[in-house]
Amino acid sequence: MDDKKMEAEKRAKNLDVFFSAILALESKDECDKFFEDIFTAQELIDIPQRLEVALLLLADKTYQEVRDISGASNSTITRVNRCLKYGRGGYKNIEERI
Repeated sequence: MDDKKMEAEKRAKNLDVFFSAILALESKDECDKFFEDIFTAQELIDIPQRLEVALLLLADKTYQEVRDISGASNSTITRVNRCLKYGRGGYKNIEERI
């Protein structure tokens, strides 16, 4: 087995374990503790902000409104919007559940 294939399999396994860990969390308190341990302080700002941007875009807010409300950069708004248009539907799925 070549190195690239082994590395890809390792990444897939690690991602599967990560998702299983998230699904095992039972409360917001557990989420808070786990995410604070696993993410950097900046990631804890950036990741929720992306969700906020997605929810605002899904609510038909303009880029300017999204920027004013969230404080996100144009590149973040564009990136999230691209995911909304061409991604796998993750943001939309979450929007329907929260």
